[in-house]
Amino acid sequence: MADIKEAIEESVDRLLDRFAEKLRADGEADFSALVSEELPMNAIGGWLQLPSADYPYLRALAHDQVFTQELLPSTSQLALSDAATGQLQAYFRELVQERRREPGNDPVSGWLRTWDGLESDREAADEAVYLLALLVFLAAPETTSTMLSTMVWLLLEHPRQFGWLRAHPDHVPDAVEEVLRYDSPNHIISRVAPENTAFAGVRIEKDEMVHLMIGAANHDPQHHLDPGVFDIRRKAAHLSFSSGIHYCLGAPLARLEATTLLTALLGRLPGLRVSGLPTWAPRVGFRRITELRVVQS
Repeated sequence: MADIKEAIEESVDRLLDRFAEKLRADGEADFSALVSEELPMNAIGGWLQLPSADYPYLRALAHDQVFTQELLPSTSQLALSDAATGQLQAYFRELVQERRREPGNDPVSGWLRTWDGLESDREAADEAVYLLALLVFLAAPETTSTMLSTMVWLLLEHPRQFGWLRAHPDHVPDAVEEVLRYDSPNHIISRVAPENTAFAGVRIEKDEMVHLMIGAANHDPQHHLDPGVFDIRRKAAHLSFSSGIHYCLGAPLARLEATTLLTALLGRLPGLRVSGLPTWAPRVGFRRITELRVVQS
């Protein structure tokens, strides 16, 4: 995280420059398209040293790939996910081979060097690095872009809290955690039981699928006082990044992007307000804001 913090700060500055220019020119701008969709792709793409010309292609594939993780996806959604997954697999397998032919100082090249020292079978090493690179990528752009848009929307919908935060910027991390608790980008996580078990008095058979309602857990009144109230001053605990061995690999990066963006917004664009409700993609589990129209007063 320390290695890419400066790059994220520079990306935030560039994106907000473009966003502010659009606001001046048109009086209104889509924060989701101009900032939230761009920052996570810039962060992970820059760190992995992917060609920037590939970013739109990879972002579109990431949007389609997550349908396989939806609650009861339709046949057409699964087809989109299967096609996107195949293209992503081909892209990252080729990336590993490129870095194998011409290694550099990027993470993929470093992982190859590490695995070569652990695995005598080069094909097995390449497969391990390919899977790691694909996992790291998929953990980054989709949910983080929604988190960023949700963060801006909630704070602009609560102007008193936004103003208080401007006077108390040391609470920016608390505000990010409350956004994650109040409206997690991912409301559902599905798991398959590896054996017969019981949980909270419910019998679960081996190989049965269990849907974990993360959004509901984050609003559990036994764990949160007034869970339906958005309050950035609470010390929010949540399961939005999961827990245990399934804890989100991209959590530190998502938090870094959110705190960097929010800190910059507080200083640069204090007069923002939304001009309408966000537009949401037709999803249940992996939520996505497709449009967030913002004006500056």
